[in-house]
Amino acid sequence: MWDWKEPLRRLKHGRWVDQRRFYEVWEQTHLKKLLAALQVDCVFDVGANQGQYARMLRQQAGYRGRIVSFEPIPEAAAAVRRLAQGDPLWQVEELALSDTTGEQIFNIMADTQFSSLSAPRHDDVQGFERDNRVQRQVPVRTETVLEALARLQAALGFQRPFLKLDTQGMDVRIVSAAGRQGLQRFVGMQSELAVRKLYDNSVDYRDALRTYEDLGFELSAFVPNNAGHFPRLVEIDCILVRADLMPARAM
Repeated sequence: MWDWKEPLRRLKHGRWVDQRRFYEVWEQTHLKKLLAALQVDCVFDVGANQGQYARMLRQQAGYRGRIVSFEPIPEAAAAVRRLAQGDPLWQVEELALSDTTGEQIFNIMADTQFSSLSAPRHDDVQGFERDNRVQRQVPVRTETVLEALARLQAALGFQRPFLKLDTQGMDVRIVSAAGRQGLQRFVGMQSELAVRKLYDNSVDYRDALRTYEDLGFELSAFVPNNAGHFPRLVEIDCILVRADLMPARAM
């Protein structure tokens, strides 16, 4: 005989709830509403990896504006280009955004999602030694966010860009190099916060948030992004809005 209460028990105890999916849906829903409210016409997808974020914007968040994906790993950049084929508003820049323009050595990790201009560290949290280790190094072209913005804005004509950063330890350096006045050219941003430090250049999440606030941005949402490490929180995304654009009342 079928026990009709069993599905309810499973749901109650979380056995049918995929945490990763829950976090993803929350991020997608928030971005869908926010990008529309801010009238974003270009997203800088910095640290594109295999194009996961841009694909999510198109398929789940309903964003139809321009996307510029920045990815320095040649093989990964090629994969993103393949995804972007047939989408005239999605282009790929094979370079790394950094705090300086020129050429730097880029660390490609065993799991390429961990790849970074920064060296990995393992003293603050255990469990990432296999994936977050340098497999090889390649020289890559680097550009500051303001130089990239000026170049691309002149070529493409967008007016209300949104900055998404996933640079594995370099986010704070990149925006700090832009300064308050420079970063104010973006209407919002998304950044990965280090609760536990996985890189030499990682900045404590509290200091990172203070930096973003000092640069003129206000917190809009947190999105946990490392399900699978329960009960420890290692990293979390923050979504921010330029403070002068934050409405006085809830929308």
